[in-house]
Amino acid sequence: MEAYWTELENIKRSNENRQEGQEAIVVKEPDEGELEEEWLKEAGLSNLFGESIDDPQESILFLSTLTRTQAAAVQKRVETVSQTLRKKNKQHHIRDVRDIFAQQREAQEKSPDDSDLRSVRTNEDKGQGKDDQPSSGAVDSKEQISRVPEDTPASETDINLEVSFAEQAVNQKEFSKERTQKISGNDSLPSFRLPKDKTGTTRIGDLAPQDMKKVCSLSLIELTALYDVLGLEFKQQKAVKIKTRDSGLFGIPLTILLEQDQRKVPGTRIPLIFQKLISRIEEGSLETEGLLRIPGAAMRIKNLCQELEAKFYEGTFNWESVKQHDAASLLKLFLRELPQPLLSMEYLKAFQAVQNLPTRKEQLQALNLLVILLPDANRDTLKALLEFLQRVIDNKEKNKMTAGNVAMVMAPNLFMCHTLGLKSSDQREFEMAVGTANVMHLLIRYQKILWTIPKFIVNQVRKQNIENQKKERKAMKKLLKKMAYDREKHEKQDKTANGADVPQGVIRVQAPHLSKVSMAIQLTEELKASDVLARFLSQESGVAQTLKKGEVFLYEIGGNIGERCLDDNTHMKDLYQLNPNAEWVIKSKPV
Repeated sequence: MEAYWTELENIKRSNENRQEGQEAIVVKEPDEGELEEEWLKEAGLSNLFGESIDDPQESILFLSTLTRTQAAAVQKRVETVSQTLRKKNKQHHIRDVRDIFAQQREAQEKSPDDSDLRSVRTNEDKGQGKDDQPSSGAVDSKEQISRVPEDTPASETDINLEVSFAEQAVNQKEFSKERTQKISGNDSLPSFRLPKDKTGTTRIGDLAPQDMKKVCSLSLIELTALYDVLGLEFKQQKAVKIKTRDSGLFGIPLTILLEQDQRKVPGTRIPLIFQKLISRIEEGSLETEGLLRIPGAAMRIKNLCQELEAKFYEGTFNWESVKQHDAASLLKLFLRELPQPLLSMEYLKAFQAVQNLPTRKEQLQALNLLVILLPDANRDTLKALLEFLQRVIDNKEKNKMTAGNVAMVMAPNLFMCHTLGLKSSDQREFEMAVGTANVMHLLIRYQKILWTIPKFIVNQVRKQNIENQKKERKAMKKLLKKMAYDREKHEKQDKTANGADVPQGVIRVQAPHLSKVSMAIQLTEELKASDVLARFLSQESGVAQTLKKGEVFLYEIGGNIGERCLDDNTHMKDLYQLNPNAEWVIKSKPV
């Protein structure tokens, strides 16, 4: 752990030279029930209490798509809010939580399974299949864990994305009630992999905003359910807003920084200064020994900061004068100086608590859900950081920066939020050091998995969309009946373009921006999304031939999803069976 403590000392010295005038973030201690109210609002269930309680139908529809563990997590929070509001003698009506869930069960019983839903439903009783490696929980003493585990060959373990993580945890607890809760930190991390999914893997950025909003709500509920099942308290934090500078580079909120950058480079999603610092470090060779570990001189870093603030956007800053270790120190300073932590004030404690989950698989599952919950700007910047750190580790033979070393050096910069001014005992500080370094290691090691949206959550979104469509069709039919409209004519018009004039087993793919704007394609067991793209691109001519793989994508639009970008290995027949009413469109990804 020597690298961690050395980095902490460097940070303390750096803080002494930090620009004055920065305010400390005040973390507001919530009133009883306030956290649960915020939780329900973020989960999209605010109309289960308060002024909108008289029309809970939307929430009842939402609840009908939840798993047992997810519903239990919601019920627990609703009960707490109800009790709190009663204690405060609130005047507005408070529904009994039992009534809400009774209505939800009634709705499910009245509505028989739709054919579209059969392939969307997840099997909650399916077990995990394999025992995964237990991990270290909370650290009791310095003797228990001496360092962050290194990457050594380990057997591969499939991550089940089809079944709720919390349901898997319930099954795992029942299957192995006496499983070991801790292992030595010297044990290697297991090599997890995602099993192939014929309907395609969905990654963050593949879904339309309206569906991504549902994904975030479901991820919050699922994460809370997982923590509940494993006996951990899931706590969100809320920081009181403080006054920050509205221009500059260091100590500026990410959103403001990006707005500033987008005026220079439209569409940029990662701060320009952050990108430039990474490229400067890489220009000096990733084989440099002690990269990220050896700090630049504190006074020189302070002067460089001031110069960057004055000259960066003018384009007059002399980057040749920045030494590689100085650029690395500036990169870490940038992360520490963010007014809100990169991992967000709201979820920082939840990220830290990941170390207390009993198995590596459950730690990975929790991190996956937490990454989904991060604001876009934080998530994009974190992704760029983790990719850079992996490139540093790839050169460990020369730079001597193994995954464990990089994790220990970077953990204080992401987890020790300087603006909180937290004081803790030596024992607590050691536990924090070991735990956050381990979580940092997990973030780096499993980053390719963390940006995947679990299939069971995508399926729940599909189910919600189907239920919403049923509700809308019901309202439309009622309106049409009043207007004495020809129902048969309406039903014909309601058919999608996919179903019109296209033989069974054939899909019509639209490509409005390519020379071949439309093509009927026969579905086969082997046909993949990449094959469909290849057929269109092979017919491009002239300038259009410069189109390369990765510039345009095949999209699934409509039916039981808003819009979804397909990965190359999606089997089109399997996806068509899951969403027969979708349209298929080739287009570029929005910036």
